[in-house]
Amino acid sequence: MNRLPPAVRLIGIGWYFAVCIVVGVVGGVLLDRVTGTAPLLTILGMLLGLVFAFYGGYRMLTDVLLATQRRSDEDRGR
Repeated sequence: MNRLPPAVRLIGIGWYFAVCIVVGVVGGVLLDRVTGTAPLLTILGMLLGLVFAFYGGYRMLTDVLLATQRRSDEDRGR
């Protein structure tokens, strides 16, 4: 995965954010329909999706930044 250009990896991080949030909301809505607790599980699903999105996005973003920094250092001859 480190061979991909940084722009492609950043697009992947964006998709990861979107998928986490959408899965959390859709899962919450479906569980709300089953249990009858109208907005509660939808909100919890959205919050859980946001937590996963930010945590995973942070880890992926640090990997991209570190890889970019390593390439920059190699280009300078350090």
